[in-house]
Amino acid sequence: MILALELAFAVAYSLLAHVASARHDDRLAAWALVDLVLLLLIAPLLRRRWWAWLSLPVLLLAVFAIQRAGLVAVPMLLVPVAFIAFIAWWFARSLQPGRVPLITRIVSALDAPAALAPELDRYTRNLTAAWAWLLGALAVVNLALALIAVPDGLLARLGWQAPLTVTQTQWSWFANLLNYGIIGGFFLIEYHTRKRRFPGRYNSFVDFARRLAALGPAFWRDFLR
Repeated sequence: MILALELAFAVAYSLLAHVASARHDDRLAAWALVDLVLLLLIAPLLRRRWWAWLSLPVLLLAVFAIQRAGLVAVPMLLVPVAFIAFIAWWFARSLQPGRVPLITRIVSALDAPAALAPELDRYTRNLTAAWAWLLGALAVVNLALALIAVPDGLLARLGWQAPLTVTQTQWSWFANLLNYGIIGGFFLIEYHTRKRRFPGRYNSFVDFARRLAALGPAFWRDFLR
């Protein structure tokens, strides 16, 4: 249930953020930030964590204050950068000595109790690195676009004219929608590559998705830590 709610809030944020940016609507942008607050806190709220219930009104008041100050566009510009950079760091961190690469953990769980073949172990480590590089590159592109967007980009707010600019709507299409298309496309391409390289592992993409879901909430909670 919690995962489904988080997914719903994530989708709602992307749509609200895009429409707010395209229309230059600060009120709608504030609602997008409220949605983001709920996305971040919904799990601990439902688990009755005291700190989450104390944080909720503070964060909602902060959103209101940012909107009143006319600065609501600033966190909207930085959210995609921070989110994707964090995920890139999360993948990269798992490649450090003494840690298990994230993709290796998933494939090991799917194959349990069998041990991974050396070739598959190398493939999953390299794939984890590929995800880290892809997400890191996306974070850099998102930051660059946030800097040069007009009229509400970071450089424009500082009064600096960028030599190259994009419109706020163009930035939003990339940051709030195209990002996830690129990530989804990479996921599908890699799945078909893996299916050809390691035949017989999955009957179909639906079967693969079903097996991922069957790992259960406990696995994914531990995986996301």
